[in-house]
Amino acid sequence: MSLAATLTERLARARADMRSGLPVLLDGPDGLALAAAAETLGKARLAAMTALGAPVLAITRWRAETLKATAYDGDLARLVLPADATPGWLHSVADPADDLMSPLKGPFRTERGGSAALHRAALRLAKSAHLLPAAVVVPVGPEALGECDGLTRLDTAALDLLAGAAPELDRIVSGRVPMAVAEAGRVHIFRPRDGAEEHYAVEIGQPDRAAPVLVRLHSACFTGDVLGSLKCDCGPQLQGALGMIGKAGAGVLLYLNQEGRGIGLANKMRAYALQDQGFDTVDANHRLGFEDDERDFRIGATILKDMGFSSARLITNNPAKVGMLEANGIEVVERVPIAVGRGPLNEAYLDTKAKKSGHIL
Repeated sequence: MSLAATLTERLARARADMRSGLPVLLDGPDGLALAAAAETLGKARLAAMTALGAPVLAITRWRAETLKATAYDGDLARLVLPADATPGWLHSVADPADDLMSPLKGPFRTERGGSAALHRAALRLAKSAHLLPAAVVVPVGPEALGECDGLTRLDTAALDLLAGAAPELDRIVSGRVPMAVAEAGRVHIFRPRDGAEEHYAVEIGQPDRAAPVLVRLHSACFTGDVLGSLKCDCGPQLQGALGMIGKAGAGVLLYLNQEGRGIGLANKMRAYALQDQGFDTVDANHRLGFEDDERDFRIGATILKDMGFSSARLITNNPAKVGMLEANGIEVVERVPIAVGRGPLNEAYLDTKAKKSGHIL
């Protein structure tokens, strides 16, 4: 085996580089480009990138819609950077925190024509690093490779294949954890090979591998699960699902580290700040540049299959989870509803989940 980093390993490096403000070199069928996250790019590196070519700021169609910028590429827009653009300008365009205080941003000149594949890859990387989905992209020629020495280089075609495949996970360790709902508990730790956060499977009792397992796919919610936030119903759902599995005597709770519907805790707090301005949870995600839900429930199917299960009784109010499990090889024989946690401070949030996200409440 070669000592060179695999694509999966380079992807992990690229995420870390973007989070630290370091550009990544993207290699696609249309050429090469430097890409850096608008959120973390500093003044010196912005100047160094600009010296190598004409920079644009790639943003998603949702953010472009908020900024009244035309998304000629359908799913994204390429904003031409002004000559005097600073990191502060980049951040003000990428982050909607002060949109209501400064509603007349722009006008923006948007590129059209040519391929946006490299820009699309840059946005995907920023999202996977849990950064704001906005990236400075500078096309460069082979003559600039000397300036890019030491940067992580990613092939975008291979990156597309990797994104389309089910996540690869390794079971690292298992340990006994007696719990209030059941003393016969074990926690299994699964680590993604692409450097993303680990996920946990809480196995209660001894579920029959030949029968449908009672299972809950629970996405991490620091504010609800740990702090007892009243803005959502996540904490009560976690405890309620554990109680249901404990009462049944056997089952699995998958605790998936996909905070804030997959956008990360920092972006979730940005969404909370927007909710304080009057936007609902879906509109807040859109203003940030994200889809309604960025989670990947294929992770749950992968873990269940690794544990030896092929069918499930799924504790959920979200039909999308049922569809995703079934599309990835887990037969869902029953959707088990869970009705807990509604209160005066989260009624609007729950109503939005039902109206805009299709939850059955």
